[in-house]
Amino acid sequence: MKAFTLFGPSDTILLFAAASSSVSSRSQLSFPQTQRLLFCRAETDASVSLVNVPPNLLLAEREEAKAVLRMFLTNQGMNRLTAARKMKKLDRFVDHLMLRLHTVYKTRYLVGRELTTPEIRDALIPYLDEFVEEHGDNFVEVLEYFPIPIVKDKTVQENNINTSDDDNYVVETSEEFVQKATSHSRASNNTETPNLPPHVVYLEELGMELEVIKEVIRKFPAFAYYSLEGKIKPVVEFLLDLGISKSDIPAIITKRPQLCGISLTENLIPTMAFLEDLGVDKKKWAKVIYRFPALLTYSRSKLQATVDFLYEMGLSPQDVGKVLTRCPSIISYSIDEKLRPTSHYFDSIGVNPAVVMSRYPQVFGLSVEASLKPVTDFFMQKGYHVADVALMASRYGAIYSFSVEDNLLPKWEYFLSMEYPKTELVKFPQYFGYSLEERIKVRYEVVKESGVRLLLNQVLSLSDEDFYKLLKRKVKKKNACA
Repeated sequence: MKAFTLFGPSDTILLFAAASSSVSSRSQLSFPQTQRLLFCRAETDASVSLVNVPPNLLLAEREEAKAVLRMFLTNQGMNRLTAARKMKKLDRFVDHLMLRLHTVYKTRYLVGRELTTPEIRDALIPYLDEFVEEHGDNFVEVLEYFPIPIVKDKTVQENNINTSDDDNYVVETSEEFVQKATSHSRASNNTETPNLPPHVVYLEELGMELEVIKEVIRKFPAFAYYSLEGKIKPVVEFLLDLGISKSDIPAIITKRPQLCGISLTENLIPTMAFLEDLGVDKKKWAKVIYRFPALLTYSRSKLQATVDFLYEMGLSPQDVGKVLTRCPSIISYSIDEKLRPTSHYFDSIGVNPAVVMSRYPQVFGLSVEASLKPVTDFFMQKGYHVADVALMASRYGAIYSFSVEDNLLPKWEYFLSMEYPKTELVKFPQYFGYSLEERIKVRYEVVKESGVRLLLNQVLSLSDEDFYKLLKRKVKKKNACA
């Protein structure tokens, strides 16, 4: 699927009809003149064909997709009854999920083969996680109106926008906002002085490029309604007070524009206090927010549910705090679709999942089938026992984040030429984390030419200064014994 493309208010929308090879004319929608709309359309690969797929399989897969979506909603904190009611409004998004399946598994449909439940989940759950990460607590509304985020003309009071004497401009739709920004771009080339919304002026002064501002509004139309003095500026100043660099503000807003719509006193500051109680290091808020600004937009129930699971895994309160501080995106991982299956997998091969989580939490965002199992299988095929792999994972869990073809295999093949026993990798699996061309080969060639022998970790983990000092001592000792 390609990125969403923007259309004007006069356009119509074609919805997806995943169970059919064509889109019927009844999928065209019209809306009252009283509403201003921002239309989005998902462009798809037209080469996907469903002619070989029996209708009963398509129907079954649609039910599977609905089940995955319903389960996902409950995992995000929605009760089962509410999730069931909400599903009645999400038919268009379910159709979109079907199209997602047909794009991901294009070759399967060419031969008319049925998808398995794990395959459907592996394709859809990460995709849904992206929606949550992008839209936060608003993601359900985004799904309900997909692919059309409706933006109505509202008065300042209806939008709860605080204005000041400096905000003497009419609230615009996101479409008008984008068009005005575009006009500014043209006017700048003609050395004219356009009448810009304060949003654009302020954001540009922060170093945010015009095209980025327009893209933020396209993805999150509500941003066009945020009052500069009442919402955007207070949040930016608060972030600066936390120690965040001014140059980092554009990146934070781009990642999570919703952050600018959160009330400081009613939501943002209380959420930060709540997270500090859960263990987030308050001295490192600048780094935490820059890494994952969406953290502050999740519901309390979602935050608490993830922390409770970390405790269930066996992490101490201190370890939980370190995980939330070092890898705040852990909050975005689904408990039932990511955290729990990954924990069970590590436990099944003899690895304490709490150890991996405390040291390398980012591994829990990977797919068990697509990422974790291939790494384990790689080392088993090279003659290692499962206990050896467990030791390697415990010592360097990041090994599971490496590509077998692009990382593990070429480094393994070079390792075989280094004349070390295979047990050396069990002792020092961090070997796979170093650059083959810039570190491993360069250092080993120097050691080889010197005629001395160093442990693998001595070859790679020492700084240049310490490495050459050690090498010099080894050579001197060798010469003295000769």
